[in-house]
Amino acid sequence: MKNVLFMMLLIPVMAISHSGEGYAVLENGMITPNPAKITEFESGLAAHNKTYHGSGIFGARVYWIANGKNTGSYVWVMGPIPWSEIDKRPAQKEHDTDWNKNVLPYVLPQGDQTYWRFHPELSNFQKDVTLKNLLVAIYDIKRMKSKEMIEMLKKVHNTMVEKFPEETFSMYTNEMPSMTDGQDLAFVSFFEKLAWMGLESKFSQKFDEVNGPGSFEKFLKDWEDITHGKYSSEMWIYREDLSGLDGEIKAISRQ
Repeated sequence: MKNVLFMMLLIPVMAISHSGEGYAVLENGMITPNPAKITEFESGLAAHNKTYHGSGIFGARVYWIANGKNTGSYVWVMGPIPWSEIDKRPAQKEHDTDWNKNVLPYVLPQGDQTYWRFHPELSNFQKDVTLKNLLVAIYDIKRMKSKEMIEMLKKVHNTMVEKFPEETFSMYTNEMPSMTDGQDLAFVSFFEKLAWMGLESKFSQKFDEVNGPGSFEKFLKDWEDITHGKYSSEMWIYREDLSGLDGEIKAISRQ
């Protein structure tokens, strides 16, 4: 539901300190190809992923960004995978040679590499998902406000799960945040048809039903106090033709 997500845009970023080992992260690489070499870029990327990232924990998926300042760029995603497993990634000279020869020559210098901690306790995967479209919202938060953010996100999660159980979504926090880029929390909605974007909802009413009368109004005031009020929202289109893995995500793998 579009309005559900727009209400989620009111949710700030939370900064969470490392609490131990074993949690899973996504490795995201944003790549912008030379517009004159897109065919060569896609061909090289697809072949690379099918060969080196086609199965297992090091499998990768690719998305195309459809709006915003990053329109036309691609996001290469591996995971969720524990940091400890990334340590075990085998060194493959032929892997690096292939990437440097068949992908990098067609890429522009600008790019971005981020690592996002997956929070299953703040996500909702009650059913298996076939990837098609993602709506990815990124949030910024003021320093020293992680405790307040965590509590607010719990209330939003509880409302979504109770009142909108059919909605599949996930939350991630940046493992290496910066005070300058505002990329601290990602709220990701999974949907199939663009008609989903035009659906209406009554999130504020449902929030009050779950958390008590007047709770949503208080939520908005608290949000204003602890966030910078900056966010971006991008639609990512899954490109199975460029990916190593297929688009099937089992709910059990995200619990």
